[in-house]
Amino acid sequence: MPVIKGVPLTPAELRFLRELVDRRVKFMIVGMSAADLQGAHVGTQDIDLWFKSTSDEGLDRAARSVGGLFMWRADPPALGGEELERFDVVNRLDGLGDFESEYANSVDSEIEGIPVKLLPLDRIIDSKLAADRPKDRVAIPSLLAALEASRFISSRLRKK
Repeated sequence: MPVIKGVPLTPAELRFLRELVDRRVKFMIVGMSAADLQGAHVGTQDIDLWFKSTSDEGLDRAARSVGGLFMWRADPPALGGEELERFDVVNRLDGLGDFESEYANSVDSEIEGIPVKLLPLDRIIDSKLAADRPKDRVAIPSLLAALEASRFISSRLRKK
């Protein structure tokens, strides 16, 4: 079972991600959950999702398919229901470009056979630096270490 912050994703959370993919809803996993999936030793309790468009009907249908709902009129929009309580909807990230420009450079990944896009570690770091909240400052060393490790491994693999 895939793990974010040491907590396994539930079957409903996995179904929701699969529904988003199957309905061709364009999204990325961002924030600390994306960092965790890229090897950063960080903790988070939520899973931040950035959507190209929160008016995509597939988003609401995916939520309803697992017993949840998408509250598009909320400010900010939110996912609701017991099965979707760990998902947060992100509309923008400090210090970054728009969705399309960030999506173009996203990292292809997979969770239990579900293809997902992740915001790259360097862009997560840029966003955390721009937000400059105390909790972001605390996370920067772990994010930098994960980025350095990733670059080291990539360079070693290229040499083979």
